[in-house]
Amino acid sequence: MNKLLTFLLIFISYTNFVKGNEFFQDITYQVLDNQPRLSYGVSVTDANNDGKFEFIVTGFGFNNLALGYKKGILLNTIDQNIFLDQNRKTIGVASCDIDQDGFEEIYFLNTDTYSGEKKYSDRLIDFVDNKFIDLFELSINKESLNLTAGRSVVCVDRKGDGAYGIYVANYGGPTRFYEKKGNKILDKAKDLGIDKITGGRAVVSGNILSGRSDIFAANERGKNFLYLNTNGKYTEIASDYSVDDPYENGRGTALSDLYYRGRLDILASNWQGPHRAYALKNNEFIDIANNNFQTPSSIRTVISADFDNDGFDEIFMNNIGEPNKLFKILENGKFQQIQINNALEYNGLGTGAAVADIDNDGILELLISHGETGYQPLTLYKANVEKNNFLRIKPLNVYGAPARGATVTLQSNLRTHAKTIDAGSGYLCQMEPVAHYGIRPNEKDINIKITWTNGNSEMYKIKNLNETIEIKQKDK
Repeated sequence: MNKLLTFLLIFISYTNFVKGNEFFQDITYQVLDNQPRLSYGVSVTDANNDGKFEFIVTGFGFNNLALGYKKGILLNTIDQNIFLDQNRKTIGVASCDIDQDGFEEIYFLNTDTYSGEKKYSDRLIDFVDNKFIDLFELSINKESLNLTAGRSVVCVDRKGDGAYGIYVANYGGPTRFYEKKGNKILDKAKDLGIDKITGGRAVVSGNILSGRSDIFAANERGKNFLYLNTNGKYTEIASDYSVDDPYENGRGTALSDLYYRGRLDILASNWQGPHRAYALKNNEFIDIANNNFQTPSSIRTVISADFDNDGFDEIFMNNIGEPNKLFKILENGKFQQIQINNALEYNGLGTGAAVADIDNDGILELLISHGETGYQPLTLYKANVEKNNFLRIKPLNVYGAPARGATVTLQSNLRTHAKTIDAGSGYLCQMEPVAHYGIRPNEKDINIKITWTNGNSEMYKIKNLNETIEIKQKDK
């Protein structure tokens, strides 16, 4: 009897030890009516203009969802058919303000075939008078429909004036770049010289080189693209900067400050090929990834975020059909793998993921979607930590919309740390439009610099922590 009691006490102690040392909590139980389904891309936006973010989850033959947080649960908040769109097969999604009304529109990328011509066009959803409408269904826009199979979409404020365009990475057909003029949606890709035909996969936009909204596109069966923004025009320079990676098949991408030096670098994963961590050195990007990080996998989504609020970013690598991985970015560009059980998802069919502080407690939630080869429910995680100090910066442009593509840089006695206001990243996905920082022990003298999409910068002294600070751009 005494031996049995001793064994039970040891087992309970071990279980509590393991639980206490788990990096993530599994909080999937908070997702209401979480049925197995086929899902792909996930975005974060205020879909219904109620002042709160929702996770926008695409459905592949299933409803698109807008998961909002209410009384401890995540539940779908939109039931209008044109948004739910169950009969189409949606995989990519991104949100931004294309009409300068201060609210974000949602681009749903539909793909009913692997490559080339498809049956159903994409949707560009606007919210008008409490009703969702598809701007592509207006007769004036029929000639601009995207009828090519695609993958990812990203929002680009190419002129820096708050008039966002949308880059559509197509597969086996020309790249699209949509902008709104009056009620008309125009494809400007040919005029901009970016209407290339390739195996388009992932795409990000932000302040990579020019100080404005540059574009990096990770492609399959062909070279990657790096477009330098010069006064709203684009020049392709991927080979010049050694990020073309012509023999690999690009997947998840993200912008991250790998050296905590105040500039954005490029995380670029490859399907069953070496994953890259491109850091700029002497006018060339150098892959600084260690062997463990580079190890090939069936990669889908890559996210860079500070999940545990310790002041150091993590990189979450979401794989399909094999275990996920998590790395911490230490000083001097060193990657340290973190062993996880929750969010490992050994048999998970991960297709997309996004982060947001959806419950407004100062700790990021990670929502993972699944599908492609089998029905699986969504999963939801957050770091298993006490409420460490944090700072959240939410830049708004001159129209009051999220300033996607802007750069926020935290400057303190311990670091200079740049983050992008996500315009589209991961793979098929888009993160919340907030720069989220955990605060390190003994960190002080904190200032924030915002570099807007027009290249202008503003400095702000931070007096209070543990809150989300909205900062509006003063002028164009």
